[in-house]
Amino acid sequence: MNQSTENQFIEIFKTHQGIVHKVCGMYRHDPDDKKDLFQEIVIQLWRAFPKFRQESKISTWIYQIALNVAISDFRKESRRPQRVELSENILNISDESYDNTTDEKLKTLHHAIAQLSEIEKAIVMLYFEEKDNEEIAEIVGITQNNVRVKMTRIREKLRTMLVKNE
Repeated sequence: MNQSTENQFIEIFKTHQGIVHKVCGMYRHDPDDKKDLFQEIVIQLWRAFPKFRQESKISTWIYQIALNVAISDFRKESRRPQRVELSENILNISDESYDNTTDEKLKTLHHAIAQLSEIEKAIVMLYFEEKDNEEIAEIVGITQNNVRVKMTRIREKLRTMLVKNE
């Protein structure tokens, strides 16, 4: 790919990298695993970038790829990572972590969310990002009605888990 495409990707990624950090934090708890997941998501975004048709928001596209990578079992031994050439600029994208564990209530909520299924985690994260049901449905690949139903069930599950921890 040319330098212009690379620069465009880097600028878009810098603007929206918080999405990737949130997904990594939601699906991986070990710092090394978070870094591995972060790198895998960046690689997949870079591979998919030339095919992005701008039919949806860039943040929606990033969420879709990041969540698909996080949910898939990319660490299976049967799958060998493919070699991809990345320039030094792509490799130097920051992978700093967010510290989101300062409040005890937040820790308790994160613990409860960690017990949800992969799809439920994705829906909760997008809900906390204030995405509407239409965008959540588009990102996750289910209907808006299914999002509403799942969100109601997720709230009840979390309520039950949080009451047990009090």
